[in-house]
Amino acid sequence: MTASRLPGPPGILPDLPDAMIDLNTEAGLALVKGQWRTRNAEVTTVDFPSVGEDLEPSGPLNKTYDIVPHAEVLDFDDSSWETMQPGTLSSRRGAGKVSFTWYRINISIPEKVGKFDPTGSTLVFEVVVDDYAEIWINGQMPRTVGQAGGTVVSGFNSPNRLIVARNIRPGQQFQIAVFGINAPLSVSPQNYIWMRTAALSFYSALRASPARPVDLEIDRKHRGLGTIVPADARLEQIASGFVFTEGPVWTRAGHLLFSSPHTNTIFRWASDGSVNVFRTNSGYSGFDIGEYIEPGANGLTFDREGRLTMCQHGNRQVVRVERRNTVTLLAGQYQGKRLNSPNDLVYKSDGALYFTDPPFGLPQTFDDPRKELTFSGVYRVVDGHITLLTDELRGPNGIAFSPDEAFLYVGNWDPEMKVVMRFPVNADGTLSPGEVFHDLTDVPGENAIDGIKVDQQGNLYVCGPNGIWIFSPEGQALGVLHLPELPHNLAWGDEDGRTIYITARTSVYRIKLNIPGIRP
Repeated sequence: MTASRLPGPPGILPDLPDAMIDLNTEAGLALVKGQWRTRNAEVTTVDFPSVGEDLEPSGPLNKTYDIVPHAEVLDFDDSSWETMQPGTLSSRRGAGKVSFTWYRINISIPEKVGKFDPTGSTLVFEVVVDDYAEIWINGQMPRTVGQAGGTVVSGFNSPNRLIVARNIRPGQQFQIAVFGINAPLSVSPQNYIWMRTAALSFYSALRASPARPVDLEIDRKHRGLGTIVPADARLEQIASGFVFTEGPVWTRAGHLLFSSPHTNTIFRWASDGSVNVFRTNSGYSGFDIGEYIEPGANGLTFDREGRLTMCQHGNRQVVRVERRNTVTLLAGQYQGKRLNSPNDLVYKSDGALYFTDPPFGLPQTFDDPRKELTFSGVYRVVDGHITLLTDELRGPNGIAFSPDEAFLYVGNWDPEMKVVMRFPVNADGTLSPGEVFHDLTDVPGENAIDGIKVDQQGNLYVCGPNGIWIFSPEGQALGVLHLPELPHNLAWGDEDGRTIYITARTSVYRIKLNIPGIRP
């Protein structure tokens, strides 16, 4: 399942390229100095450890299967393989039923593709194999949870479409290995393996961008905003077509995860612009799910070991996803009563988890008969022990620490009290009485206070009425970023941590700023 990247044709890039090379023609192969080679693969029986108690291959040896040769590696010697003449990719390969076939080709980027100069462009490889395919480029096949198509199986007779490289140059060489699979495997198909199409597409650097600029209005209330927001700041929309997006977090692998509470899903955005389902049933799996508006996961973060931690609205708990995809319950009850619907969360450097718990995930929110607690709390969890830190806010929502962790900021989603609170953090991790850091109650607008993030110099970025409010560490309103949609949460991303990713209603945006942010 793949969500739309931007309004318009789905896919990694726009469907119509600037230039294309058909790798099943004599002219196309000559242009890239390529020659297809092929060999059927074979299934062999091998010894391999069975699964152990650690869920790793550490148990006793058992018999299983392998497929040979392993021709995915860059320096594999395929000189003895059968060569394929132009126009013969549709020749049937494999032995029928459960069978596999390798195809390999080396290509060199030409000086010109027709009238198009490929220098600096993005190269895309697309292949359709009857029935499934896996793709290796220069011996590499990136694999991530939730990935669909690209290097891995896309679907029955579906295109595998992936970016080979960006900013290419003439003379640059690539090795492409295609592993064809007869399918569906479960029924031992009565057919064979063949390629329907194989082509290279070229996109100019501008057209290959995974984002598109959108309108950004900046209300510069204080000259100090200039040190944070560049004069030429540009807002980009990187994904769209959703019901409601929340809980963004940047992964160590360079992807953005974000939640869709209304559809009970977590999505993964990759730098090539693709958006795939990362986790379904992210926050609830109950029989009465049809009664809920926001049953899915909301706030997301990572602990010090890089394990995903999420607030589950429908399940009314905070959980951590372990390395082998098992789930550990971190908080589900307080004094024997179920939590409301944990909303947002942040880890302190000592490993303690802090989270907010308003009832917004319950079908009838404050009046829901399922509600067991009489208040909305901010909690701390250490070694399975949950401590209530404050219950003074009606709708505690966004939560973040100052850079030195001396203060905890909590936003209040309450139209009658749109405040950001600042609580001093005691040595034992508890909170001293808080003070209003900034009050936006009199500011008109639909949003109250939602997601909060902090940069490395202590400035706050708050999703509030009409946009993203930026405050100095002293509480001075420096300015407001007005987006095409109301923002709901934020995450720092990219390698240098200076880009802030924004989940709004139907879309996800990003903007490059001057100061790097604090991220898990």
